[in-house]
Amino acid sequence: MRKLLVWFLRILPIAYMAAIWVMSSHPADALVELPNQGIDRFIKESLHLVEFGVLYVLLVLAALTTGRFTPVLSFTFMGVAILYGLLDEVHQSFVPYRSATVIDFVKDVIGILAASHFIHHAYFSGKFKRLGKVLQGFEERVRG
Repeated sequence: MRKLLVWFLRILPIAYMAAIWVMSSHPADALVELPNQGIDRFIKESLHLVEFGVLYVLLVLAALTTGRFTPVLSFTFMGVAILYGLLDEVHQSFVPYRSATVIDFVKDVIGILAASHFIHHAYFSGKFKRLGKVLQGFEERVRG
């Protein structure tokens, strides 16, 4: 059962990236549209801050299953998530009824930097002790 969980966590970032790609391939209101246009736009714009931060977190969780999570790997994952955010914006520029803006990319990067700040400092410098304990406990459980 543990091996299944480990492989699930390792594949999850790739599946998440595929889900981002698929959702970006459709008009913004194709999957969900709230009745109030203002709230709909606010929520969807706010998701840029979360979406790629989650990608960074999933990459870190996958690395924790190997026991080889290092500061260099943390920065590499930041780069991967940022580049994927840029690729997503370029991709959206070719999709009808979608837009690609620099501000959306900036929001993606801010989300990644926020997630990486907490995880990187919690795991490597002990700055956020509770989060660090959670990450180390997670690593111990999945590695056995």
